[in-house]
Amino acid sequence: MSDAFWSSGWWPLATGLVGFVYVGLLLAQWFRRRKPHQLAWATGFLFYAIAAVMEAYSEFVGDWNQTVYRFYIVMAASMVGFLGLGTLYLITRKRTLGHIYLGFVLVCLGVFLYGVFTTELITENLVAGITVGGTALGPGGQFPRVMSLPLNITGTLLLIGGSAWSIIKFWPKKEYRYRVWANVLIIVGTLIIAGAGSMARAGKTVGLYPAEMVASAVLLAGFLLAGTLEKGAAAVKQRLAAERAEPPAE
Repeated sequence: MSDAFWSSGWWPLATGLVGFVYVGLLLAQWFRRRKPHQLAWATGFLFYAIAAVMEAYSEFVGDWNQTVYRFYIVMAASMVGFLGLGTLYLITRKRTLGHIYLGFVLVCLGVFLYGVFTTELITENLVAGITVGGTALGPGGQFPRVMSLPLNITGTLLLIGGSAWSIIKFWPKKEYRYRVWANVLIIVGTLIIAGAGSMARAGKTVGLYPAEMVASAVLLAGFLLAGTLEKGAAAVKQRLAAERAEPPAE
């Protein structure tokens, strides 16, 4: 198939629409259990879905509206921070660390948003689609573009590091081993997003949109599976009940 097919705006549009379904699934979990990691993940996927729809919009109209672009670049950079926040809330018993990182994410988000809306955009870099990246904001090491780094780096480290820690923790526990595979999915999805984003920054954008869709599906599957302990707890109760029911050995 041609490069035009893999770079079509229909890919991010589909990713965005499906992403809103993902947000609904995560919010449904949150309404049942009211855990902060579910709300953080729902926020990250909401940013992901909105940013994908904005990508599609830019492809279909063949240009970027400057206001749309400003919101897009902040949401696209911030969503990994919220996904990492959800993982931090999940793996820590006390919420203090999560609350501190939440404050960090919100401060970075606010500073980034302020910088993006007070910076003169480089209009010749506002080409359609993801290929624009953050280049319309100026050089990568300068403000405000540099504000994407603390969000992306810390969020990615939390996603991968937290998932690796969970794999080590739950592998010896047979009833909770499903959470091992959940965290494998989270790592794979994170690596797909990171790899696709790195290729885009290097100018290789063909296949980025399908990669975003695959990554979002893999991450969502991992989050939904990792976000609950009920399955493992029920398996433990069933095993203990069976052990109590066994007749004593003579």
